Amino acid sequence: MFGELAVCAVTVLVLPGAVMAQGERKNLQVFNDIAQEVVTYPRFTVFDDVTGSVDQGVVTLKGKVTMPYKVKEIERRVSRVVGVKQVRNEIEVLPVSFFDDELRYGIARSIYGNPAFWLYAAMANPPIHILVEHGRVTLTGVVNNNVERMLARSLASAFGAFSVQNELRTDAEMRAVMEKLEEGTDDGGPPTVGRP
Repeated sequence: MFGELAVCAVTVLVLPGAVMAQGERKNLQVFNDIAQEVVTYPRFTVFDDVTGSVDQGVVTLKGKVTMPYKVKEIERRVSRVVGVKQVRNEIEVLPVSFFDDELRYGIARSIYGNPAFWLYAAMANPPIHILVEHGRVTLTGVVNNNVERMLARSLASAFGAFSVQNELRTDAEMRAVMEKLEEGTDDGGPPTVGRP
């Protein structure tokens, strides 16, 4: 069930009806390769989140990472994907903060130390990402069901953060979004997807 969408890392906006020349790769094909490049980047952690859109080979990367060198390294990996003509890199670096670091590590220990999430913790790229900026927490990624989504938010709320925003999606939600993309009937909302 969860094996289809193991890790959340990238967002894509695939424009239906885009005219593609014979032999060019489709946006969804390019996106899948980009997602693979991001989630297999060895320094990509649960404290980073990268989103992107693909339109006829032009990739726009957005998101937040914890270290400045990750911005250029992720861009370089994405630019090598077959079918990528241009990369617009809008990835931001999270500010250095002792308080934010304590929140990150405390929330990660709480979530991945909970028996409900042990399976995720054992994955090479755990699917719940924890962004902390100026004491504000955002949870992104994919979980099996709504109970896990609410449990993750509850665990993240116990650390004195100024706010906790829960942007986790369920496996069923992601499957429905991916089916729409494959059919070319996307209704415009950018899906968050991981490795197929």
